[in-house]
Amino acid sequence: MTNGMPLSLSPTDGADIHDKRKADHIRINLEEDVAFKKVTHGLESFFFMHQALPELDLAEIDTTVSVFGKSLKTPLLISSMTGGTARAREINRTLAAGAQSAGMAMGLGSMRAGIEDPALEGTYQVRDVAPDILLFANLGAVQLNYGYDTSHCRRAVDMIDADALILHFNPLQEAVQPEGDGNFSGLLKKIEVVCRELSVPVIAKEVGWGFSREAARQLADAGVAAIDVAGAGGTSWSQVEMYRAPTARHARVAGAFIDWGIPTAASIRYCREAAPNMPIFASGGIRDGIEVAKCIALGASLGGLAGEFLRAADRDGVEGVIELAGTITQELRVAMFCAAAGDLVALSRTPLYHTDYQNHFSV
Repeated sequence: MTNGMPLSLSPTDGADIHDKRKADHIRINLEEDVAFKKVTHGLESFFFMHQALPELDLAEIDTTVSVFGKSLKTPLLISSMTGGTARAREINRTLAAGAQSAGMAMGLGSMRAGIEDPALEGTYQVRDVAPDILLFANLGAVQLNYGYDTSHCRRAVDMIDADALILHFNPLQEAVQPEGDGNFSGLLKKIEVVCRELSVPVIAKEVGWGFSREAARQLADAGVAAIDVAGAGGTSWSQVEMYRAPTARHARVAGAFIDWGIPTAASIRYCREAAPNMPIFASGGIRDGIEVAKCIALGASLGGLAGEFLRAADRDGVEGVIELAGTITQELRVAMFCAAAGDLVALSRTPLYHTDYQNHFSV
């Protein structure tokens, strides 16, 4: 933006800027502190009642879950991150190979680059190294106001043989990007058309600021099949954009929103209240298996992590991804054991203790 107005870009300029933006996002997430400073994911306020007599065998704790007809060994999701560059291709294939071994789900980063430049399709394609995983394609919902329709969504799904399509919602990120797309008006009807016409489930995903109860209800009514809350408390994408800012004004505006958003724990509860029977995916600041367990007890089906897996992949490759997934799953298993929950259905019915209310409740 310039003085509050979008930059005018030629198609060639737009492609170049898109490539640079994706490369910047990877670099900044690996090198800079882009975490929320005061707002947390809210999970630290919830506790399980420890059960000294769980009446369970730890070896028999079951972490399997079925989502969209596919069975997963663990309720973990590698949250959408990247694509569109050579570095992104390497990262995606490393993550996917790790997901295949660990039996977890994975989302790709925004696939707009591959839609607009077929030469970049390979940066997203991972089925050859991950034939069995639950895999999500990904496009920005706002692109439905910039010429995209169901045919583009179908191309994204077909490009990677995806099991579902993420439509991501990032109004704050678009608002603080110099090259952002800020027209989010009238999207709901277009989303409803995509949900009706696409042959695979559509997932609505925020990118780090969470969904309110009202937004979740609107999306459920429009036909989305699942919601990924991606709440506040993890990566602050306004801070990522602050590090990319071309001017002091851009940097100041982006930096002002460092603690904006709905904490992950609150957004899970809002979405569960708004759509009681819909799968909810929890992401936004989750770092270990105990937090995944809390998310499931609050109403989620999967727990998503992005930055943790990115750093593991960058540092130790496929083995790092497998090791991290195994560690988080073992933490989850121990939490389930000590909360007397033998499987994920039991965990979803396990009461949590909340420090703010000094009482017990189940969601």
